[in-house]
Amino acid sequence: MRATDRRLEAFAVAAIVAADRLTKVWAQVWLEPRGSVPVTPFFHLSYVENSGAAWGMLAGSNGLLAVLSLVLLGGLMWARRSWDPDNRWAHRGAVLVVGGALGNLYDRLAYGAVVDFLDFRVWPVFNVADSCITVGACALAWGLHLEDKRQATRSGCC
Repeated sequence: MRATDRRLEAFAVAAIVAADRLTKVWAQVWLEPRGSVPVTPFFHLSYVENSGAAWGMLAGSNGLLAVLSLVLLGGLMWARRSWDPDNRWAHRGAVLVVGGALGNLYDRLAYGAVVDFLDFRVWPVFNVADSCITVGACALAWGLHLEDKRQATRSGCC
């Protein structure tokens, strides 16, 4: 991977973390005193602090989840060294996952819980970082699928 690409990826990760922080600070300052504000019948802005993982699983396990986040981030950064530099799906997916994971990790370390505020009423409340992780994981999965196909073609299989 070229140095220019690495710098752009680092900038994108920083931009994701900054956007996540700005929205969470807004939620803490403006939304927390209000609790929940209806925007439409199916969408509210609702202040929630989540000390667990997705859907509140492992509630109260903030320390464990912070360590797990660091281990998974390290594993992702190590694994991506072997990916084809032209596999944009995998690399851009990884950027989204890393940016989102760092945004939520900041909350875990600074506040002991992740700040969530996007509430579609039929889905658990989430935040910008969660959105980046979800979209990034889908892009990453597709990119890794393409990586597997590329490697199978090179080996003469399938």
